[in-house]
Order: sequence, then structure tokens, then C-alpha cells
Amino acid sequence: MTDQQNSAAAPAQLAPMPEDWQRALAVVAHPDDLEYGCAGAIATWTDAGREVAYLLATRGEAGIDTIAPADAGPLREREQRASAAVVGVDTVEFLDHRDGVIEYGVALRRDIAAAVRRHRPELVITLNHRDTWGGVAWNTPDHVAVGRATLDAASDAGNRWIFPELTEQGLEPWDGVRWVAVAGTTSPTHAVDATPGLDRAVRSLLEHRTYLEVLTDEDPETYCRTFLTGYAEQLAPRFGGKPAVAFEVFSR
Repeated sequence: MTDQQNSAAAPAQLAPMPEDWQRALAVVAHPDDLEYGCAGAIATWTDAGREVAYLLATRGEAGIDTIAPADAGPLREREQRASAAVVGVDTVEFLDHRDGVIEYGVALRRDIAAAVRRHRPELVITLNHRDTWGGVAWNTPDHVAVGRATLDAASDAGNRWIFPELTEQGLEPWDGVRWVAVAGTTSPTHAVDATPGLDRAVRSLLEHRTYLEVLTDEDPETYCRTFLTGYAEQLAPRFGGKPAVAFEVFSR
């Protein structure tokens, strides 16, 4: 085989995630979205002294068929706060959009832009904003809406003439977002070594126990470890043989 053929056969390598930042804001639709997507990376970042805050568009109140939304919302909020604490995140905020029917648009962009102005991150994290998870695995409208709005709001937050009412509320423009990193993407560009944070990622996902017990008949810990380990190991050939948490990084 020629060098050219060897090069064509080798998987494209993922670049290491940028490290020259101090504050990140992770924006997703539901409790557990980050735990399925990138909690292992977040654990590694908080270990290094970086600050990460979570912003959830909903409380996931429509996510458990056997529990009414009025009861599920507070329950899932408690589980999300406990889950965040496992990976070193103390700040968890909720926007209270309705689970399952989040609408992409100006109102959602404004809410996220306000959070970006408030937290002033250099890195913004969100979840897959595309129609599918690859092939015919259809994504949910909530993920698509929040992911797209987050990509837009990272720019909106720096323009004083977009949402001027935020300035009137004391939220000065923030044009310091340097990257938006999308987890759960089928087109990753960058990655973080999953190994240091893997055990805490498993424990973090396990905090969503009520949801997991409805989702699967498998032992919850076995399910979480198998899912997260399997996903990380799939990416190893593209990250120097190391299990990885991958992101599609949009620079600004």
C-alpha cells in the first residue's frame, strides 16, 4: 500500500480542545443532555480550575411518561443539580421554556444571550443542532432549537443593538465568546481525553436515576458505564488511541 493509500485509510485526527480560557457556559434543552454528551470533559476542566456554568432551557418535565410534569419538573431539577455537582459545577440555571415544545426564535435567542452577557464565557458549549444524530437517527426539536439558538446567541450577546433591553437591565454586551463547542455531533473537529473524567461522568449520569429507571431495565450503573465508555472508545482511533469526548468547534 502506498503512503497516499495509507493516509486515505487513516481516520481524520481530532485536534485537542483549546485550553486558553477560564469560563464556560453550557447551554442545553433538558436535564441529562450534558451527562450523555460531555460531562467527562467538564470534570477535567473544573479539575484544572476552570469555571463552568449550566443553563437549561427546560426542567425536563415532559420526559417521564409515568410522572406528571408538575412532579417531574422539580424532581429532574434536583437530579440535575446533583449531577452537576459531581463534575464540579455549582451554577445551574433554568429558563423555564416548555419541555418538548421549545421554539427557536427571538425569545430563545434573547434568553440565551442574556445568560452569555451575565456569565461572560470564552467558551460556550451546546448539543447537536442538526436534524439527525447521523443517518436516520432523528434528533428532537428541542435539541435543534436550543443548539441553533445558542450558536446565534453567542454572537447576539456582543452586539449592543440586538436586544438593547438587556443593556437597560444592566447586562452589558459581551463579545468575548471565542468558541462554541457542539457535543453529540456527527462532525467532530476537537476532543478531550475522556479517561480522567470518565468515572465522574458515569456518576454524574447516574444522578438522573428516576429517568434512567424508566428508560432501561438494565442495571443503571452498568447502562451508564457501557454507554459512556463505548462512545468514548469509538473515538480513540481519531485521538491518538485515547478514549475521547468530542466536539465540533465553531471559532468566532
